[in-house]
Amino acid sequence: MFTFLLIVQTIIAASLVGVILMQRSEGGGLGVGGSSAGFMTARGAADFLTRATSVLGALFVILSIMLAAIAGVTREAPTIDTSLVKDQPAQTAPAKTAPQAPGQQPAVPLAQ
Repeated sequence: MFTFLLIVQTIIAASLVGVILMQRSEGGGLGVGGSSAGFMTARGAADFLTRATSVLGALFVILSIMLAAIAGVTREAPTIDTSLVKDQPAQTAPAKTAPQAPGQQPAVPLAQ
């Protein structure tokens, strides 16, 4: 269910971006042509795109709230993927250190 709603949310978000980009802005934007003989008049296109933006925006917000509610209710135990963990090598012998005189700080292990 969550995956389906997430896919619908993605489609609505992409549609919302497309509708917003098609609207005519003050600077011209990516608006739909200037001829009145086209599919819709300029006024009709503006009304349709404004209405579509508000509907898609409302659907986006509602789906976001639903997805958050579903994610909050669904509490699965966290799983840790251990397929990439290498086996730990057998314990090695402690590193040899140089002899230490009284009053000196501990020596750094010698390279083997």
